[in-house]
Amino acid sequence: MWRKRFPLYSLIALLCFLDCKPEPKTPSQPKKTTNAIFEANWESIKKNYSDPKWFNEAKFGIFIHWGVYSVPAHGSEWYPRGMYMDAASYDPKWVLQENKPNPTYLYHKETWGTLEEFGYKDFIPLFKAEAFNAKEWIRLFKEAGARYVIPVADHHDGFAMYRSNTTPFNAVNMGPKRDVLGELFKEGRQQGLIMGASSHYAYNWTFYNKKNDFDTMDPKYRLLYSPKGKENGEAVTEEFKALWWRRTTDLIDNYEPDILWFDFYLDIPDFAELRPKIAAYYYNKGLEWGKKVVINDKNFEHEAFPKGTVIYDLERGKLPGIHELPWQTDTSIGKNSWGYVTNWQSKTTNELVDDLVDIVSKNGNLLLNVGPKADGTIPDDQKLVLKEMGNWLAINGEAIYKTSPWKTYGEGPTAVNKGHHTEGRNSGFTSKDIRFTKKDGVLYAILLAWPNKGSIEIRSLNQKHLEKRVNSISLLGSDQELSFKQFGDRLLIQGFVEKSGDFAHVLKLTFSTTE
Repeated sequence: MWRKRFPLYSLIALLCFLDCKPEPKTPSQPKKTTNAIFEANWESIKKNYSDPKWFNEAKFGIFIHWGVYSVPAHGSEWYPRGMYMDAASYDPKWVLQENKPNPTYLYHKETWGTLEEFGYKDFIPLFKAEAFNAKEWIRLFKEAGARYVIPVADHHDGFAMYRSNTTPFNAVNMGPKRDVLGELFKEGRQQGLIMGASSHYAYNWTFYNKKNDFDTMDPKYRLLYSPKGKENGEAVTEEFKALWWRRTTDLIDNYEPDILWFDFYLDIPDFAELRPKIAAYYYNKGLEWGKKVVINDKNFEHEAFPKGTVIYDLERGKLPGIHELPWQTDTSIGKNSWGYVTNWQSKTTNELVDDLVDIVSKNGNLLLNVGPKADGTIPDDQKLVLKEMGNWLAINGEAIYKTSPWKTYGEGPTAVNKGHHTEGRNSGFTSKDIRFTKKDGVLYAILLAWPNKGSIEIRSLNQKHLEKRVNSISLLGSDQELSFKQFGDRLLIQGFVEKSGDFAHVLKLTFSTTE
């Protein structure tokens, strides 16, 4: 058995804990800011909030899951939860067989030692990020065609990837000993990208299994493992709510994110009073900073943040049709993980380009995740996907950025499942699957696969739907001439000889202005 043992951070954690311990009280009302118009109630927020135009125009962003969990690089970014799942009694869905430990628990014990010897906190000194280069990362994301970037600031594990004033367990005090979020924000803004941050911290409350012989019960580490006791289903305490409030407002105040992305668990009833408070606080801060800001939330179905107060996000899922308000899909390049793992399986660029097109045709954005290694390098297979997407967008981006949905999102035989975690049930698109976008009087018909027969019929582009006569049709990225005929029930396009590229193919339609 291969084991590694490293000294604990007991003394520094204890000293910092004494200084950083939050007061166990309910968060106060948001502090008034200059030009504040949002009050901490949904009526006020609905009245004063509108989705910023810049978000809907951006269309494509990058998510970054990077943290201490990239050190074991096993299973997924939920490794710190699984490693403490020693029995089925805590959470049955986390075991493969009844009354058997989680596989991550068994892996951890075999590879790193027992939990008494090596807990999650002991991975922190190994998270060195020695090759991390914010300039190179941002340059890569720009090359990919992304317009905004959202690094994970706080994941469920409790380790802050920024300079925190509320916990000693942060990337400046420990591990990399660098302000990872701050470096990315500075470089991203210098290179003209919109910068956001994600908070998954609410779930830290119940993320770790608590047992007397686990370090998760040691009070020295309660700001990492949460102050929850051993009881399953324990209601969120006022102390933890106060900590969540201080941690979230600290992130807002010190980094001024353009986007604040919230994970699940913030939607449970325990946090109900905090949701309008944090929305009002953040939106008023945006006014103070002189910009419109965005909250992304993953509650399409339950509306923990009511419709029209945030931009909804679907995890690894899409919508079957056009949504009246801007929305977003977040998914990972990795099929099997968000954080880097040694058996990472990348999706193909073709399927991700198709996803981008499908989402944009329905008034949505794509937030695509990368998972860097613990040393701060982005693996070559992920880089290749980003660069290939960037090459496609360099040619076809006019059909994506700043576009709006057309009368119908598209046509074709391939159905799209609705909801979170549905992408695995979707089939690949065919040459009969077409999506539409529009901008400045131009209509784009995007073919999700090449028409091998040299021609294509588009039923949606009949005379009734088009209203005006087609003046020209061109294929972006190609100089081949296409011929076309309009009929009452379809538009026939011929002359497809040579592929315009390896992925989706964009037809640009202009119309007569004399009718």
